[in-house]
Amino acid sequence: MTLFPSSSSLSSLQAEISELLSQLPTMKHGALIQQALTTLVRMAEVEGDRLDWKILASSLQDMERAFRVFYPYRHVRKIAIFGSARIRRDTAEYQMAVDFAKCVTAQGFMVITGGGPGIMQAGNEGAGIEKSFGLNIRLPFEQGSNPFIEGDPKLINFKYFFTRKLFFLRESDALALFPGGFGTQDEAFECLTLMQTGKSDLLPLVLIDPPGTSYWQGWESHVREHLLKPGLISADDLHLYTITDRVDVACEAIAGFYRVFHSSRYVGNRLVIRLNLELSDADVEYLNQNFSDILIQGRIEKTTALPQEVGSETEHLPRLVMYFNQRDLGRLYQMLRVINQFGLDAPESKHPEQK
Repeated sequence: MTLFPSSSSLSSLQAEISELLSQLPTMKHGALIQQALTTLVRMAEVEGDRLDWKILASSLQDMERAFRVFYPYRHVRKIAIFGSARIRRDTAEYQMAVDFAKCVTAQGFMVITGGGPGIMQAGNEGAGIEKSFGLNIRLPFEQGSNPFIEGDPKLINFKYFFTRKLFFLRESDALALFPGGFGTQDEAFECLTLMQTGKSDLLPLVLIDPPGTSYWQGWESHVREHLLKPGLISADDLHLYTITDRVDVACEAIAGFYRVFHSSRYVGNRLVIRLNLELSDADVEYLNQNFSDILIQGRIEKTTALPQEVGSETEHLPRLVMYFNQRDLGRLYQMLRVINQFGLDAPESKHPEQK
């Protein structure tokens, strides 16, 4: 078996690359594709070993598979469910995860799990195969795909944890965590880190305890004692998540997050918050009076789509624009809760799951 590509495969690759290069000027994202190709060429010029290229090739293959699977569903909001692979089907945790998945899919969301047993299986069971994704990781033990997602084209098998985590956060509009071990704790703290530093989209995070248990309450006690008390995090960071032992409260925390808030983006150094309904002048004045501390200059103002947003699918939505300091994310999440409270008397969105 040769370690080198055959002449026919090289000829085929050359033809594909030539065709791609000829089309770049007319492709929608041609400049970014060119940047990616240029990076690969530059990497090939650097001395590296075989393992370097195996890592690069495998991670790109992970991403290619995931992009292809998720693209047709990009318009649907999704909720990632995390939790232990070791939770049995006869436990309160398992049944609560089933009920939670049923609740959020009834609201129009889809569910993403790790594709394995335990809480992951419960999430896929509750959601049903039509509204389920599985992001499985290849492990030497414990992590076969569960029967509720096995064989479905929306099951993606990843080689690396880091590419798998990328797509959990890239594709999710909400995060729900049930009790779990090292992996669940890792996912909880990574999600919080990305939220705290503004490296994730603005989204709700719910930590769910079965009634009569205190897994996440105990976790928060540790956070308060060993992170908040010595000043390693701020008190506002505690507003990044919600802890509950009720399925209905967990579902409302997620659905309510998108009652008025739709999505956000940065245009230059301004934060643009897209809304499902326009706020009154009095509402905006209230925000300025109570959240001016998160601005580096100016005021929170109402606006229509900025010139850089014209032509986007969200062009029609009303907006708020502000010079956010990009530091006080906990306070920003507090402001979003207030904004969503402004919409309590508004009619229900016909399709809350639509991005």
